Amino acid sequence: MKFPLSSIGASIDAATPWQIGFQDPASPIMQGIIDLHNDIMGLMFFILFFVVWMLGRSIVFFEKSNVQQPATFTHGTVVEIAWTTAPSFILVAIAIPSFALLYSVDELNDPAITLKAIAHQWYWTYQISDYTDSDGTYDIVFDSYMTPEDDLELGQLRLLEVDNRVVLPVDTHIRVIITSADVLHSWAIPSVGVKCDAVPGRLNQVSIFLDREGIFYGQCSELCGANHGFMPIVLETVSTADFVEFIHTMVED
Repeated sequence: MKFPLSSIGASIDAATPWQIGFQDPASPIMQGIIDLHNDIMGLMFFILFFVVWMLGRSIVFFEKSNVQQPATFTHGTVVEIAWTTAPSFILVAIAIPSFALLYSVDELNDPAITLKAIAHQWYWTYQISDYTDSDGTYDIVFDSYMTPEDDLELGQLRLLEVDNRVVLPVDTHIRVIITSADVLHSWAIPSVGVKCDAVPGRLNQVSIFLDREGIFYGQCSELCGANHGFMPIVLETVSTADFVEFIHTMVED
């Protein structure tokens, strides 16, 4: 199921050698995660520099040769109030955007498409049940296995490419229902900001909204057995017109 994007030079979002930062976001949720991370890191660096500065002043000004007569006070009310309230305000400042982002992750906005991802040892089965043919309801069901190294084409990524990609449209609210047929797995795509456990006998769901076209790579993020590292996920996002063409192709086949 190689869809048109692979032949027109679509952007490929995957980890690069020596990468230490996030992949480019492909959804508002991932953009929010990156923004929150950057804000908290900036706050952490400010606290770090402040603490180092205070330690340096303490070492310099309270060195024995500079202080011949020790101070007689044992408490500093103002200082104690300051170092108690300041961290509280910092935690509140972090908590407000954190909770807003957390609620956004769990929010379901009247999804137009439902994708069901079923984990197996060691491949994925995908099902889309929102479409009908002349005989009634039609389920689009396909398996997605990792492409063996000997079958890779030029430009495909080793251990990340699959034989059947998940194809979804951009600018559409999508619900992903995730479960497992055997052991614990985890459906994770870093660029989309999705990481949800696949639990046997239980349906977990996550809402995604893709805001750009591209090919996004992920992997099972749960230790699920000997071939845990060999069940990748490839999501290909296309325009609405291309997605309709994809659905017609799948129904005809």
